[in-house]
Parts: sequence; C-alpha cells; structure tokens
Amino acid sequence: MTKTKHYIHQYETEAINNDGVNGVAYIPNGLAVVVSHPLENTPGTNPEQLLGLSLSTCMSATLEAIERENGFPHLAEVRVHVSMVKSTDGLDFLVTARIHIPHMTHSQAIDFVHQAELRCPVSKLLSHSGHYTVEVVDDFDQ
Repeated sequence: MTKTKHYIHQYETEAINNDGVNGVAYIPNGLAVVVSHPLENTPGTNPEQLLGLSLSTCMSATLEAIERENGFPHLAEVRVHVSMVKSTDGLDFLVTARIHIPHMTHSQAIDFVHQAELRCPVSKLLSHSGHYTVEVVDDFDQ
C-alpha cells in the first residue's frame, strides 16, 4: 500500500534567471545577485556557490534546532564543498558537507548530523542524487 504524502505550505518563493551565467538572477521584490561562469574570472556568483550556500545554511539551521532541542548551544559548523565535474552523462555536481560540532562526542555528533540529514529539506533533496556525502569531522584540518 502506497502512503500519500500531504503538504502544508510553510513558505514559497520564486527565483528568476533570464541571463544564464552572465547577468543577474533575482527574487522578485528581493535579492538580486550578479552571476558569472564558474570557469571565468569575472565578478559574480555561480550555481556551485549558491548550492553550497543553500546546503550549508539549511544544515546549520537544522543542526541549531537539534542542538537546542537537546539542551546544547548552537556551535555546529557546516562547510560545503561543491565540484563541477564531467562524466559520461555530461556535467555533474559532487557535493560534500563537512560538519564539526565541538561540544560533544564524535558519536553524538554523528547522531545529530544523521538527524539533520533527514530533516533538512536541501539535504533530503540532494540525498537522492548519488553525488552527495556528509562527513562528521573532529576538526577541519582532517
């Protein structure tokens, strides 16, 4: 028996880009960013950077909620590395989130990060890609 998922809208937005990677992307009545090709040395951001910012922000906010639910201050640090690579199917993004939570044991950090992976909407979306990994690190020099 298939379970039907029901949705209650919490927030929605629209992002617009009519210029590709050379121009402006924007949110109507909101943020506008200059975009540029990631392989060119021109001012602006690109999809790789925006994806990294989206995931790092979502995971950090989710970890903040989990930390607070468990009586901890929010000290989790999230760093996301995004690579654009060529494969036999064309271009792909390889996404790695590295997370350090300094005020708890490594095993407890792994548990919190696993919870965050299941709750963060961006992480849930990426988890189906096959090009997404999450690592818990004791420090970022590893």
